[in-house]
Amino acid sequence: MRARLVHGALGAIDAAAPDGVRYGVLEAIEVSDDLSTYTLHIRPDVAFTDGSTLTASDVLYSLRAPKLLNGLPFTQILTRNFDLDHARTEGSRTVVLPTARPIADGRLLMCQSMLAIKEGTTTFTADTPSCGPFTIGAFRPGQGTSLARNPTYFGPAIGETVTLDNIELLSIPDGQARVNALRGGQADFVSTIDPLTARTLAGDGRIAVTTSRPPFVSCLQFTMNPAFPPFADARVRRAFRLAVNRQAIVDSVYFGRALVGNDVPGLGFPTYHTGLAQRAYDPDEARSLLAAAGHGNLSVALTAGPELPGMVQTATLIVENLRAVGVNATLNELPPGQLFADYAAYTKLPFAAGYSPPALFEPNHVPGRFPQVDALVETARSARSAQERLAASHEAQRLLWEEGHQIVPVFVPTTDVQTRAVAGVRSLQFPDLSTATLAG
Repeated sequence: MRARLVHGALGAIDAAAPDGVRYGVLEAIEVSDDLSTYTLHIRPDVAFTDGSTLTASDVLYSLRAPKLLNGLPFTQILTRNFDLDHARTEGSRTVVLPTARPIADGRLLMCQSMLAIKEGTTTFTADTPSCGPFTIGAFRPGQGTSLARNPTYFGPAIGETVTLDNIELLSIPDGQARVNALRGGQADFVSTIDPLTARTLAGDGRIAVTTSRPPFVSCLQFTMNPAFPPFADARVRRAFRLAVNRQAIVDSVYFGRALVGNDVPGLGFPTYHTGLAQRAYDPDEARSLLAAAGHGNLSVALTAGPELPGMVQTATLIVENLRAVGVNATLNELPPGQLFADYAAYTKLPFAAGYSPPALFEPNHVPGRFPQVDALVETARSARSAQERLAASHEAQRLLWEEGHQIVPVFVPTTDVQTRAVAGVRSLQFPDLSTATLAG
């Protein structure tokens, strides 16, 4: 949240926009007919806080920075899809970016998480030049950040007006303490509260509880590792999916603040396959499939941790559902922060909870499990015809729905809480406070 308030974004995902994105420091992205080159056009009115103007060299450096500065994996998605070594600038406002292989979804990748920083930036302090809606007045590690409105922000050029003079971001680790700060008047807005708290606060007339809408919902998934013999059998994977009571998870874990999943990711994005039949809750068929596969006495441990609101509670219900169909299922609950701490070990677990933030299916698909799906995803990203790309994506999703190794029981929105005086907060991949207002 802090980074997006301080540093101008290349754009943001917007499923309703013509290109699927709403532009920021970029005013347009052109794609060559053969999908091999992307041309980025930069706004002329973007100023850094040191008085300099954002240039093509700055944007190119911004694209390369996640790899140069060892950024988080999700920020390096461009490195895997574009040939950044051979990218070039043309004048002060144009970047020409070749793809590593033909892709049609590059606009969405660039506007998913990329921020604009000044060329040569290697460290981020309160004095680092920036071009976002706010500037850092003070940073107190582990406590908070004081932000002040940036008078040179280019927002009006894209229809965004910043009205708040200051924002205080408070770092309060404990969820209940955050809610208490809101109730006690020390805070106006709290991001990401748990389902039970949301249900409790919904009856408080002084407070508004809001939930994000698709596509800005996280995909809660439970992965059955086909490297383990039981899950190598598609009948077992199908049985586990049929054993899960998805509506019960929505009702009893999220108290209605979640959306039923259908075992494929990307809900709300244009390529999501809405034509697939909703997976049924059918414990009888699950028992029959397990018996046919010779796994009537299967034992399995589901590993989960509190990495997403409701993850552990959902895992608990799935374990109960599996026991009801004859599986000797147990829950291995890890402490906060441990589920993904050793990611290599996590990927080798036989049955594990996980989640992905709001993201497109195709560029985020991990190949290697199902070669036929991998080939279809490649076509879905590289075919010249939009119709051919969509058909390939839908067929890939259909195969994953039938034979895949993930249970996606629900999509989880971000649930925030705010005082009635707050308005204008946008639910994107992260809550966006840049256009927030505060009455009174």
